[in-house]
Amino acid sequence: MPIYKAGNVKKDGLQKYYVRINYIADNGNKKQLTRTAYGIDVAKGLERQLEYEIKMQREMPVKKMTVKQLFDEYVSVKKYEVRESTIYRTKKVFEYHILPILENVRIDKLSVKILQEWKVSIEEKGLMLLSKKSIYKELSAMINYAIRMEYLPKNPLSKVGNFKDALAYKRKITFYTSEEFRKYIDVAKQSALEKEQKEKNLYEWNFYVFFNIAFYTGLRKGEIHALRWNDIDNNYLNVERSLNQKLHKMDIETPPKSQSSVRTIQLPLPLIQILEEHKKRQKQLQDFNENNRILGDEKSLRDTSIQKKNQLYSSLAGLKRIRIHDFRHSHASLLANMGINIQEIARRLGHSNIEITWNIYSHLYPKEEEKAITILNAI
Repeated sequence: MPIYKAGNVKKDGLQKYYVRINYIADNGNKKQLTRTAYGIDVAKGLERQLEYEIKMQREMPVKKMTVKQLFDEYVSVKKYEVRESTIYRTKKVFEYHILPILENVRIDKLSVKILQEWKVSIEEKGLMLLSKKSIYKELSAMINYAIRMEYLPKNPLSKVGNFKDALAYKRKITFYTSEEFRKYIDVAKQSALEKEQKEKNLYEWNFYVFFNIAFYTGLRKGEIHALRWNDIDNNYLNVERSLNQKLHKMDIETPPKSQSSVRTIQLPLPLIQILEEHKKRQKQLQDFNENNRILGDEKSLRDTSIQKKNQLYSSLAGLKRIRIHDFRHSHASLLANMGINIQEIARRLGHSNIEITWNIYSHLYPKEEEKAITILNAI
């Protein structure tokens, strides 16, 4: 019988019972599962639970495939759901950090021990915490896909846990203030003027315009590369695409990073004037039309060239050097310091979740403690 008494053994006045389930495994062998419970109601509940778990195991057999085979299937499905640049990044993470260790392991053999050993191998690479967390996220996402496909009953990686660093601290963002940006952009403008006057070369103006767009709009680098003149409607800019220079070693246009990255933002007057002047310069070139890219003509500005110009301009201006992405931080930080609503900043940046914006920029908001106390004192 499935449930029977364990003699006169009791605990807290409740009778001890053995709950025993006999069943046939997938390989045809007879199996027996025995558990203990105190109290007949608990024992009956445990019996129903065990029968259900065995039933689910039969209906959801573990598919006998390797991690590499699962990865190939996962990528073939994922490519229809995300941008090509996302697939490219996923493939690189697996190629360098996951498959070298796990590719031949059968997914039904992905034990906590094996995954813990993989995690240690990643720790030994000395990567930054953010990079390690990104690697963990990629592997976990693939295992969760296997669960959705009913190849696996649960995710063993969750027991291993994500990477942690007891000494980790929130990285301080780097940005230019409005005063620093004026010094920086004056140098960029002077450099473009000299190129135009001495060499009759208008190309240097593209860098000047690039950094203005980055500071005044907070657009991502790829979004700036992909801008076309017909994306501007009166004083509004429609952000509808991005451009990746790494895919296939050529310029590839893709949708923006997320659905919320497709956005329309109002342009400030200084940038409108800069863009109008740049449009006049481009009209001096042959075959101008509204579908032309704002920067770089047919081929976008090279990321490496932008980095070199950034280093040059900051050095000539006597400023600290910040990354290209930090011009995006500069835009958000300026607005945050002026107390602009965090939701509007998130919208302008194209963040999918306002928490992302808040986690990065909340410390920049003017302190409201004195204002709060003044209100409370008046009650």
